[in-house]
Amino acid sequence: MERLVVIGTGAALPERVVTNDELAQSLDTSDQWIVERTGIRQRHLARTDERTSDLAIQAARAALADANASGESIEAIILATATPDLTFPATAVRVQQAIGARNAFAMDVQAVCSGFVYGLTVADGLAARQQAKRFLVIGAETFSRILDWTDRSTCVLFGDGAGAFVLETQTSVDDQGRPRGMLSAHLRSDGALHDLLYVDGGPSQTGGVGKLRMAGNQVFKHAVVKLSESIVEAVTHAGYQLDDVDWFVPHQANQRILLAVADRLGLDSHKVISTVAQHANTSAASIPLALDLARRDGRICEGDLVVVEALGGGMTWGAAVIRM
Repeated sequence: MERLVVIGTGAALPERVVTNDELAQSLDTSDQWIVERTGIRQRHLARTDERTSDLAIQAARAALADANASGESIEAIILATATPDLTFPATAVRVQQAIGARNAFAMDVQAVCSGFVYGLTVADGLAARQQAKRFLVIGAETFSRILDWTDRSTCVLFGDGAGAFVLETQTSVDDQGRPRGMLSAHLRSDGALHDLLYVDGGPSQTGGVGKLRMAGNQVFKHAVVKLSESIVEAVTHAGYQLDDVDWFVPHQANQRILLAVADRLGLDSHKVISTVAQHANTSAASIPLALDLARRDGRICEGDLVVVEALGGGMTWGAAVIRM
């Protein structure tokens, strides 16, 4: 059976690193306060002239190089972002032009922090319908553009960055004969929770961009419950048990959420990939950034069973199971 297999990953981060101590110079906060509540120690912030597409293009090129693939070989580009360059056209078409993917169709997906899981699931569905064979799925954000830098409860949480996967439909097994690729994916949303995490502006409602607003305590509670449920659902549907999973790669929102989900499900915390301290919350970029790092440092290897999961504004959430 053909499945959508990850054949390359890549990442991109802005050069500028901002520590908690630097933020404390202009905010009523401290490194200790931020670390204790979030696990974050630093974040990367884009230059004023650095766009979401710039980061997405860098990550895409890195993933293509890792896959030993050309831009021309890509048949579909799906870019998950809540911070596009423009209202339209899709930021994905800028990536298409930059990498020379002249044979591809390109589109954006908007599910905030869940965007990359949604993007993978869209790609999997399109692959099943034989709409394309080789995909580029990207998560890219410049969340620094929509933060209220006077609100210490939100601005300390986020960073900018991009990550990308090159995926190809193929029949592939690992050295134990187990099928590689996307094994299951489950998406959920609940619009009744819209006001817990949102941006207070947009073209239709205000005519402006707006700033991020969040009810942090409520988001935390929903994240722990809903992420736990989606992990179990996705793993069970793939025909496995939680103990069979080699690595969990969650959306990097808050270290306390990561630990609370692991505790709720009885997971080995050493199996949970965390980049919160280095990257902060990069929204749709956080999962591919974390997975790429774990591949490059030798933790995640071919044949490993990996679960990716996320929750974001909407609220949206979901999980996918992938045999690398």
